[in-house]
Amino acid sequence: MGITELAAIAIVIFAGLVRGTTGFGGAMFMTPVLSVLYPPVNAVVIALLLETAAALVMFPDAVPKARWRTLLYLILPAVFTVPLGGYLLLTLDPGVARKIISGVVILFSSMLLFGFRYRGTPRVATSLALGSVVGALLGATSVGAPPVILYLLSGPDPIAVTRANLTIFVTSISVIGLAMLAVAGAITGALAATAMLLTIPFLLSTWLGGKLFGRLSDTGVRQLALGLMLCIGIVSLFM
Repeated sequence: MGITELAAIAIVIFAGLVRGTTGFGGAMFMTPVLSVLYPPVNAVVIALLLETAAALVMFPDAVPKARWRTLLYLILPAVFTVPLGGYLLLTLDPGVARKIISGVVILFSSMLLFGFRYRGTPRVATSLALGSVVGALLGATSVGAPPVILYLLSGPDPIAVTRANLTIFVTSISVIGLAMLAVAGAITGALAATAMLLTIPFLLSTWLGGKLFGRLSDTGVRQLALGLMLCIGIVSLFM
């Protein structure tokens, strides 16, 4: 095991702790840093695989709580735009792809950190438009959850339902994105082996973060994690 693999393990452990304590942010934390260690395509594939593995653990509990009508309007357009994002990821210059990933992380971590909220009421047309945009973003950068979080929090649903909706949405479009990248030949045996190596530390640290959740200040941890993601995005933008 080389320095790159050890660094990647450290990164996904921190990402898992962030995800476990805040409920989101795994891909936002790990993708820009992993894209420094690996080509951006590989970094996105790894992040999608790890986030999908973590979401699948929560999937059975999310199914009965979710608002399926809301999810339908978000997922259907994303089915068509995730491949578009994946195509951009595969065809863009790696340096440009890294800057796009960093820019997306900076944008969304700033919005969440400074308390931006969607003030409208969730509507069918808005859901369809958001699903389209988020699908492309997730396919290109692996970061798609923050806009959906902001949107769903504007609705009347309790936080448990919002979390269930987010789990099912992210799982569904991540699987679509991975399928598209697999068909395109982006997921090699070596890359799959790297992802498998990182899955266990990521899941264990996510579990540990969930255990720490009740013992730490929710607001303090969330603000610290978002501030760290913002710093990572800015630093990786210039690397």
